[in-house]
Amino acid sequence: MTSHKPLSGLRLGVFGKGGAGKSTVTVLLARALRARGYPVLVVDADSSNVGLAAALGIEREPEPLLQHFGGAVFSGGRVTCPVDDPEPLAGATIALADLPPDYVACNPDGIWLVAAGKLGPLGPGAGCDGPMAKIVRDLRVTDLGPDAVVLVDHKAGMEDSARGALTTVDWALAVVDPTTAALAMALNLSRMIAEMQTGIPPATRHLGSPRLVDLAVRQFREAPVEDVLAVLNRVPDAPTEDYLRAALGQRDVGVIGVLRETPALQAQWLRGERLHSNLLGADAVAIVRSLEAWCAAMAPRHRSVS
Repeated sequence: MTSHKPLSGLRLGVFGKGGAGKSTVTVLLARALRARGYPVLVVDADSSNVGLAAALGIEREPEPLLQHFGGAVFSGGRVTCPVDDPEPLAGATIALADLPPDYVACNPDGIWLVAAGKLGPLGPGAGCDGPMAKIVRDLRVTDLGPDAVVLVDHKAGMEDSARGALTTVDWALAVVDPTTAALAMALNLSRMIAEMQTGIPPATRHLGSPRLVDLAVRQFREAPVEDVLAVLNRVPDAPTEDYLRAALGQRDVGVIGVLRETPALQAQWLRGERLHSNLLGADAVAIVRSLEAWCAAMAPRHRSVS
């Protein structure tokens, strides 16, 4: 069945520097998307941060998909780092209904959640989260329906982008708070996507096999990612918003919405509570509508969700 909803079948990667509010934006957008009639899957791709499940109103954290796929290679498991081994992860196309119940959770709004894994429980010497990045890069869920949207809450910084996270998202959403670092990251994402689209290859000199080199280059060159769009977060006043818009506009980074500084949200994160739907909910719906307009205008090349 073919859908005509503007965001149907899209994977949206949420990126940003540490503390910018990626998880807050992910939660608010997930609720707004549900309010607009989209089935929603949230992928917790942050190997360090915790609390996303509680913010969504889910009492039980889902078990890490890293465990389901056999563990990290660094601990004797099967999942390799995409930088060292760009081969696709075997079995990464799944149906939620086929996962053991402990590996998937659903909140009261009908938002689904899976988690790649966290570094904390892995113990000393297991400090590389590359295998989690490969799971997130390759994960495809087949039973969400044609209108589904996948929101991927990435770890802070550019590391996941360099590992190939951008090769499997349709749009990169940069969360920009009022800091120079957040602006710089949004602009770096824009530059990286432009380089991918003009055919500049990824770093491959460490790969010993010509076949793996060809695979890595093809993954980057065939990436569906359209562009980076910015969500301004924790904006205290109009002059700050104007400054951020102007700085992003100089590099042609579009702004799809603004979330105001809201101390009550920070307090809810501190207490591990579900984020209240009445806080910034209308702003989040406006962001989804703006994103729908962008996507309809761009006519994306293809969709990522089955």
